[in-house]
Amino acid sequence: MNRHITGWLWVAGQALLLGALILLPNGQAWDRSGALGLIGNVAFVGGLLLVGIGALRLGAGITPSPVPNSQGQLQTTGLYRFMRHPIYSGVLIAVVGIALRSGGWVHVAIAVVTFVYFDRKAAWEEGQLRDHYPTYGAYAARTAKFFPGLW
Repeated sequence: MNRHITGWLWVAGQALLLGALILLPNGQAWDRSGALGLIGNVAFVGGLLLVGIGALRLGAGITPSPVPNSQGQLQTTGLYRFMRHPIYSGVLIAVVGIALRSGGWVHVAIAVVTFVYFDRKAAWEEGQLRDHYPTYGAYAARTAKFFPGLW
């Protein structure tokens, strides 16, 4: 299959998962107005900030598809010095925030699936990055995927 089509299929799957998290009704499993709700709100906003900072750093190289474009350059400074996918990291932190403030186990289950999905999407994308940037392998060997010291 064409790598551009595959890239857009990854984006479509991501949109379905994130759409489900946002559009499903909240649950009643825990009090959303308590500490979990507050932590969820902070994680959501913090995750969105991380997405924004990571996106700005890519400049002309930003694309919704996980296929690198011809205008981009391999970023290894700023947030990219600590993690290879700060935009994905931000999305995942925001997903945790949504799940915590949802009050529902369905949201938690979708959040877990979203983590696995982004791990697989990032693995596919990294194959594209290795093909596009000769030094990507060395960069990946010394830099965390999503969360420094964790993953």
